[in-house]
Amino acid sequence: MTYSTVLVHLQVGAPNTVLLKASADFAELFRADVVGVSACQPAPIPYGDGYTSGTLIQECRDELEKETTDAETEFRSAFQGRAPHLTWRSSVDFAWPADYIAEQARTADLIITAPEQGGSMFDGSRQVSIADLVMSAGRPVLIVPPSVGTIDLGHIVVGWKDTREARRAISDALPLLKKAGHVTVVELASTGDLPAVRDRLADVIGWLGRHGITAEALAETPKEDDAARLGDITRDKGAGVLVAGAYGHSRVREWAFGGVTRSLLHNPGGCTLLSH
Repeated sequence: MTYSTVLVHLQVGAPNTVLLKASADFAELFRADVVGVSACQPAPIPYGDGYTSGTLIQECRDELEKETTDAETEFRSAFQGRAPHLTWRSSVDFAWPADYIAEQARTADLIITAPEQGGSMFDGSRQVSIADLVMSAGRPVLIVPPSVGTIDLGHIVVGWKDTREARRAISDALPLLKKAGHVTVVELASTGDLPAVRDRLADVIGWLGRHGITAEALAETPKEDDAARLGDITRDKGAGVLVAGAYGHSRVREWAFGGVTRSLLHNPGGCTLLSH
C-alpha cells in the first residue's frame, strides 16, 4: 500500500508557496502522481432593489478565473520535475467548492491542503470548508499549516479512540507510518478506563507490527481537555504529523465535529492527517 496519486488543493487569490513545497517533497518521497485542484464560488452581489448586476457577476467570475489560472501556473512550476505526472482540475461555479474537490478525490489516495482560512464575507467565495471536505471526500486529508515548511515523518503520533473513524484513519495512514522514524499511539481516558485502554492499545500495536511498523503505546488521563493534551504530547515528542479520526455523523459542521477535530481543522500545531 502506498500513495500512488496525491491531490493537492490550492487556494485561489493567495500564495500557496509553503503548501506546494511540502507537497512536492511528499510526492517525490512516494514517487506519486499529483493532481492539482482549485475550486471557488462566485459571490452573489446585491444590486439595486435586491437585484444582481450581470456585469458585476461576470467581473467577479473573470477575476476568479484569472486567479485560478495563476494557481495552476504556481502549481506546475512547483512540481516541475518532482512528480511523474501532473494534472490540473478547477472549477469556478455556484456549486459548493468542497463538493467539487471531494469528487476529484476519486482519482487520488490522499488529499493535501492548508487549514481553513479566515477572511471577509466576500472572500468566502475563495474559501473551501475543510470540515466538509473531510466529511465527504472518502479519502484521508493531510492538513499542512502555513508555519510548516515540510511534512516531517521522523515521528508520527496517532490519536486513538476505539471508533470507526480512528480505525479508518490509522489504516489510511499506513504508508506514512511505514516511512516514519518512530510511531506513538496515544489514547486519553479516565483513570478507571486505563486498564481497558492499555489492552486496546496492545491490539493496535500488534496490528501495526504485522504491517512491519514498530510503535509504542501511551495511555494517560489528561488534566486538560483532550485537544490541548494531544497537542502537548505531539509537541513534546517532536512529532511532525498527528493522525486522527474525524468524528461525527452529520455534514452540519456545528453538529458533526467535537472539540478535538475542530481544533485540528482550524488551529493545527503541525501537519495533521484526518479521516472520516
